[in-house]
Amino acid sequence: MAEVEIGKVSDFFARPVVAGIDLTGTMKNGDTIHIKGHTTDLVMTIDSMQINNVNVEEAGAGVSVGVKVPDRVRRGDTVYKVD
Repeated sequence: MAEVEIGKVSDFFARPVVAGIDLTGTMKNGDTIHIKGHTTDLVMTIDSMQINNVNVEEAGAGVSVGVKVPDRVRRGDTVYKVD
């Protein structure tokens, strides 16, 4: 299972449980991502993401997206796309 770094967590919101991710690669709905940090190790499938509170299907490098996450993540955690 190959993993490619596609961004970093820039923010975390507890309600709703959302991670802000600054992308350095491309991410789209249906992708499996792995968020990894000192105390974070979370694998999930993207079912929705937003840019400025607007739903988008896909986002690329240089964009910040909000993604619902099932658990707490931390600023600075690395986001990988799982192939």
